[in-house]
Amino acid sequence: MVEWWQRMPQRISPVIFSIGSFDVRYYALMYIVAFLLVYWLASWRLRREPRFKISSGQLQEIMIAMMLGLLIGARLGYVLFYNLSYYIQHPLEIVLPFTFQGGIQFIGFAGMSYHGGVIGIVTAVIIVLRRRQLDFFLVGDFIVPCIPLAYTFGRLGNFINGELYGRETDMAIGMYFPNAPGAALRHPSQLYEGLFEGLVLFCILWPLRNRLGVKGASVSLYLAGYGMVRFLIEYVREPDANLGLIFLGLSMGQLLSLAMIVAAAVLYAFLLRRERAGG
Repeated sequence: MVEWWQRMPQRISPVIFSIGSFDVRYYALMYIVAFLLVYWLASWRLRREPRFKISSGQLQEIMIAMMLGLLIGARLGYVLFYNLSYYIQHPLEIVLPFTFQGGIQFIGFAGMSYHGGVIGIVTAVIIVLRRRQLDFFLVGDFIVPCIPLAYTFGRLGNFINGELYGRETDMAIGMYFPNAPGAALRHPSQLYEGLFEGLVLFCILWPLRNRLGVKGASVSLYLAGYGMVRFLIEYVREPDANLGLIFLGLSMGQLLSLAMIVAAAVLYAFLLRRERAGG
């Protein structure tokens, strides 16, 4: 049983099927499942919680904005936070899924940043809500509790892709990842993240979705919860090879997660003060 577990990544193909040279991958499927799940949960809330004055058409517009904001923000976040020096020299690879080194080769978009994705989503949603004259924090309370489960599927996609693997370990829970350097057991950090960033955070936010009292508190709780979970799991996740550990033994993901936690605290203080002032 232990052997089966440890060798699992070596037996999983990231490709569902191929059409010529084009591969349909589980990673893309997981993104689709994640967005459909968020949409289904949000639609469920619309039908059962009348305090949210959002139409189904507005919900669809918000979801499209979130999808575009995620893709653009995650890509640009990776470029800026994780590999800026490379993309300064290869700017076309920021927006084109090809490498031009040694001829033209299709490589897909290798590199997406969660923290950049958050910035992209928030920016895109703010633009839509201003046009529709909807309150950002009210919509945040509505949509945020629906989001964490999506990350469970996103991290499963990372796991099947054999990427974002953990650091070396001698624990039985470790796995052999074919894309990792060397032949050592490594923490399946993608599964840790899928469990805690996804399922556990959902189990906290969903029951509290109508009980926090302060408008916008769900947004603050989500930022703090994700930031703390991600910060801790980064201790067993392999840092990006081109960056390593940056400051005080912390990775870029940990520094960005600390920024999320600080932002969550500042945001909640602002929301609480506004609530007490009758805003």
